[in-house]
Amino acid sequence: MADFITGLGEFFAALASPNTALLRHALLAGLIASVTFGIVGGFVVTRRISYIAAAISHSILGGIGASIYLSRSYDWAWCTPLFGSIVAALVSALVIGMVSLVAREREDTIIGAIWSTGMAAGVLFIYFAPGPAVNAESYIFGNILLTSKSDLIVTGILGCIVVGVTAFYYHKLVAVCFDEEFVKLRGVPAQAYYLLLLCLIALSVVLLVRLTGMILAIALLVLPAATAVRFSHRLWVIMLLASVLCMAFTTGGLAFSYPTQTPTGPVVVLFAGLTYGLSLLWRGRRAKKTR
Repeated sequence: MADFITGLGEFFAALASPNTALLRHALLAGLIASVTFGIVGGFVVTRRISYIAAAISHSILGGIGASIYLSRSYDWAWCTPLFGSIVAALVSALVIGMVSLVAREREDTIIGAIWSTGMAAGVLFIYFAPGPAVNAESYIFGNILLTSKSDLIVTGILGCIVVGVTAFYYHKLVAVCFDEEFVKLRGVPAQAYYLLLLCLIALSVVLLVRLTGMILAIALLVLPAATAVRFSHRLWVIMLLASVLCMAFTTGGLAFSYPTQTPTGPVVVLFAGLTYGLSLLWRGRRAKKTR
């Protein structure tokens, strides 16, 4: 316990140091992105589409690999991994939505296809990319401590887009999540709003990849919202609680991993998983007492 408190002291002391700008950037990016994760995570948990988010997160490797290959082969400086991940995420979201809505294909089939094809394409693009070998681990497992000032700005822009669109279309998105048939009867284009929801998830996943990587991205999108559901059934309350929990997990993960030199992403997800498990136990004991 004493070592842990000492480690926390080292973390907060490092935040105040002028030589640890990357640590401050990482914390700010995590706190800003947590608002996005909490809001979109509420929709994901309510609509029960966590596997769609997982498929989008894994397909991002295809966009990252393509951007690296194109930038090196044709000297396209604007074709960055961030640009490639945004394009891949949005395309994957729209393909999943359109195929399931228009072609009436089973969602689990198209999810599996997008998931595996995106990963395979990314590996091949990275393999054939000219120049020095690419370390794909930072994309697969994430490293928030590599967050630069430009990354922080992009995180803020993407977060504002997601929050702004959600606020503007909040009631329609909520209606699509809870009663899509009723929305259709009212003449509202439910399919269009469902595609919009998938695009919001795609942008959120792009932010998640920087923090936890593609493999663990789905955990931070789902676990805080799933924990919040144990304490409230109002969607706006779930989103608020999930955002606060995400902030706590991110800060706690950084505070623990910095002095111990452990990977930040897995620590953040482990905190989220343990909290979710404790919420299940608390809800189960409470349910027994009310019987």
